[in-house]
Amino acid sequence: MSTAYFRNRHRLFHSHPRLTGAFATGVIAGALLPHAWGLSFRCLVGWNIAVWLYLGMTSWVVLRGDPRRITKLAEQEEGNAVFALSVTSIGAMISLAAIVIELASAKNMNGHQRMTHYWLTGATVLGSWLLVSVVYSFHYAHLYYRSHTGTKPLRFPDETLDAGYWDFLYFSFTIAVAAQTSDVSIHSTLARKAVLAQSVLAFFFNAAIIGMSINIAAGLVGS
Repeated sequence: MSTAYFRNRHRLFHSHPRLTGAFATGVIAGALLPHAWGLSFRCLVGWNIAVWLYLGMTSWVVLRGDPRRITKLAEQEEGNAVFALSVTSIGAMISLAAIVIELASAKNMNGHQRMTHYWLTGATVLGSWLLVSVVYSFHYAHLYYRSHTGTKPLRFPDETLDAGYWDFLYFSFTIAVAAQTSDVSIHSTLARKAVLAQSVLAFFFNAAIIGMSINIAAGLVGS
């Protein structure tokens, strides 16, 4: 492989160490699971390990996320933010497809096995939904603190110039829950593109949650 390839991989790990580290752990864990468990089940277990590990690590970043630290992290993520966002979103959608396979196979299982699959699918949907919202909140922080124009891409109601991660989490989760931007106004095309992409993903996740709930409820009633 070319030197440029390894340089790009190193740059990705340097700019997103928690994301790449968590996903590498999930891939290794999924590969080490018994093959008798089935491919889709092992993929979902590995995905959950990666997602919940990443969410645990980022919670520490959020708690320590003062504006000065956020600015430094935004500089590190420059150039790879869109790539990491795309990979995360695609992975989350693939996990939803794996859930469909697991729910279909769970119908032919006994009570204990079925409940294990139901718990796994529930953790997958919740974890993927949280993952997308958290990663998008980091992307909004990246856009906000890397803006080279006089106008910030997001304007909060208190008009603060030192927005923290809690502000971006509020904005991101409002879109994920209500598919609207609430009291935060958008002032750049890049931010609108990100909001549009997250809104579309949120629609599919909300529909998946409703469908999964109905499927599990029907399975429990029929068991």
